[in-house]
Amino acid sequence: MRFKIILLLPLLIFSLSACTMVKLTAEGEKARVLSAEEVTKCTYVGKTTSTTTEKALGVKRHEDALNLELVSLARNAAGRLGGDTVVAEGPEKEGRQSFRVYRCIP
Repeated sequence: MRFKIILLLPLLIFSLSACTMVKLTAEGEKARVLSAEEVTKCTYVGKTTSTTTEKALGVKRHEDALNLELVSLARNAAGRLGGDTVVAEGPEKEGRQSFRVYRCIP
């Protein structure tokens, strides 16, 4: 039994590192992710910084899952701020990423 647990542990760690734990709110589902060039005619609403766990059980999480979670957090925040669009200010660093929030749809 112990041998089976030892064999399954890497699989468990990998699966936890690849999953995202943030669900989009109703407002967050309406928010889009655009580039700075695409929001030139939009109204700036504010700024938000997303923060999430970079490691799960001591193992660095999969980059795609980490980025998806940070973007989901930003989209949820955009909805709370009255925006409908987020633009990343730069890349993710140590589980944190800043976004500018805009209202593009009247």
